[in-house]
Amino acid sequence: MDYILIIIGAVFVNNIVLAQFLGICPFIGVSNKVETAIGMTGAVTFVLVLATMVTYLLQHYVLVPFGIGFMQTVTFILVIASLVQLVEIILKKISPALYQALGIFLPLITTNCAVLGVAILAVQKDLNLTESVVYAAANAIGFGLALLLFSGIREQLDLMDVPKPMRGVPAAFVVAGLLAMAFMGFAGIV
Repeated sequence: MDYILIIIGAVFVNNIVLAQFLGICPFIGVSNKVETAIGMTGAVTFVLVLATMVTYLLQHYVLVPFGIGFMQTVTFILVIASLVQLVEIILKKISPALYQALGIFLPLITTNCAVLGVAILAVQKDLNLTESVVYAAANAIGFGLALLLFSGIREQLDLMDVPKPMRGVPAAFVVAGLLAMAFMGFAGIV
């Protein structure tokens, strides 16, 4: 039952993008096309889950036992940067088209505050390793859900007759605000 609450809470109630406002840069930047959003979701999911797992192990078996918990943020950033480089190398070999489509946004996962935020929140919530991995995966699903919904709406907006001053980013911000308000409706569930 705890895992179900973690999943529902992370995906809907405390969505990393729409409720906690972490990961806004890729949310706005990669949401022009659904295909790119799917690729970004996959990359963020891989990095988010792996980073949370590695940072959990480092926190509990290196930082805390040696009394260097103050190095948490720096250590977590280094782990995330290394994992993003790994994802970049893998995507370049497996899917050059997706690698090209993501362009500059793939290296931006390194500075994606959602990845760092989830790793730190998992430690702060005092979750065990399994709960941390479930929490990270649920946050990745929530990120992907928000990104895919947003990109689908933005693709539809491109086909509509939107007033000239509202085209592009202004309409995107209005839609993002409406999505955030819609997700607030889940607040009483958990």
